[in-house]
Amino acid sequence: MSQYDNNYYGSGGGGGYLQGGSPFSASGSPGGMRRSEASNSLRPFTISQLNKASQAHTDAEWRIEDVEIGQVTVVGQVVSIQKQATNCVYLVDDGTGRIEARHWVDSTNDDEGSKWGGIEERRYVRVTGGLKNFGKKRYINATHIRDVKDPHETYFHILEAIAVTLMIDRGHPANPSLASQSKAGQNTNLSAYSAQSNSTGLPDQFGHLPPIQRAIINFIISQPPQEEGIHVSAIAKAIGASGEGAHEISDALDKLMDDGHVFTTIDDSHFSVSL
Repeated sequence: MSQYDNNYYGSGGGGGYLQGGSPFSASGSPGGMRRSEASNSLRPFTISQLNKASQAHTDAEWRIEDVEIGQVTVVGQVVSIQKQATNCVYLVDDGTGRIEARHWVDSTNDDEGSKWGGIEERRYVRVTGGLKNFGKKRYINATHIRDVKDPHETYFHILEAIAVTLMIDRGHPANPSLASQSKAGQNTNLSAYSAQSNSTGLPDQFGHLPPIQRAIINFIISQPPQEEGIHVSAIAKAIGASGEGAHEISDALDKLMDDGHVFTTIDDSHFSVSL
């Protein structure tokens, strides 16, 4: 049985990315997306959607319904695990389809075992990474895999994937507070993922976070845009200047990744915010 001892959790579910920022234009249109924004965005999908993604050629970006995709996240059950010398392959099933998640082993990293060693067959996991293709077979190049602890997450994820797809296709629902100021039928031109900033300068979805997590996100956001993200050493130096220890900063980054607020980019040492 799964970690929930309940067969009804086999059909997908979510994890909290709907509150994130948008990689799209101010009008909510995918046409306004820049390549750097797409490559650094994080979007929830069902595995069925990923299996329908296409490339114009082998070096082209992946697209779904003519919308470029960057980082992806799925939730499903681990059907099998194949451990090899250089990589570990997890076959994941979310009830809509199956896809392999491949983790490349870093033998020089002392934390490799503790970070990746707890995943077992028949358990439900969240996988985050980029879509790749090798030998005419697509897979997720996993940058992060974790156990799903809350059984509701499996349901939420699939609903979130549907909601995000609909918002990209149709635009964000009208803001009720603006409806009385608009003419009948007038669009509010809200972004599909937009979030207004609060008094601290951070988007609203980060306001509930502990101070150290908010400080990390604020630092990353305040840096000049970089496709490769921000190196962990720069984050540690900036946050450590406020008196936080390396262990607390590392734990805060792990929690932000688990909750989908930040993700790794070119390697496990570079981070970007899921705006």
